[in-house]
Amino acid sequence: MRIDAVTIFPEYFAPLELSLLGKAKERGILTIGVHDLRSFTTDNHHSVDDTPYGGGAGMVMKPEIWGQALDPLMTPQTDLIILTPAGERFNQRMAEKFANSQHLIFACGRYEGIDARVGQYYASQNFRVHEVSIGDFVLGGGEVASLVMIEAITRLLPGVLGNPESLVEESHAQDGFLEYPSYTKPHTWRGIEVPEILLSGNHAAIAAWRSAQSLKRATERL
Repeated sequence: MRIDAVTIFPEYFAPLELSLLGKAKERGILTIGVHDLRSFTTDNHHSVDDTPYGGGAGMVMKPEIWGQALDPLMTPQTDLIILTPAGERFNQRMAEKFANSQHLIFACGRYEGIDARVGQYYASQNFRVHEVSIGDFVLGGGEVASLVMIEAITRLLPGVLGNPESLVEESHAQDGFLEYPSYTKPHTWRGIEVPEILLSGNHAAIAAWRSAQSLKRATERL
């Protein structure tokens, strides 16, 4: 998979060199490019925004600069993801869908967002355009949201996780499912003991307990 991120703050994406993602890049599972939007400006101040038509607070990111940045990156295999609080809510099902893509571009808006014509234009050219939000709150920009999505998506790629079986039982792997609580040594920590069923060696009973705990968590957190 190839991932490109377009942003005015390329430094935000330094964590992509760490941990599982860094190793996935080293093994050739992922190719990641980070592009500075300001490098596509032509004025002395490297301005990427302007006042909104119709008035209102804040500034809007200019479409011509985004067009210059995105045009060289777009391919028939591209899914263009525009991060916006007004977008469709990101969830595990969406992560699974994007994990099947060959190429993802994350357009990281700032200020009052990206001029709406950017998404409209690429959709009119038969590109797959997705406006996405990671929750009902507002961030300073799309960079943090992009990192959240990239981690959720790429961990689903074959070869990224050391033990792919861990994907099967984790939270949200199935609709309405939350992962059961996990424990390790020591048996007692600060007066709290590991549930005895986990020490029994009875795998059927342990599986039943874990299933019940998963259901309990899901019910409590509805």
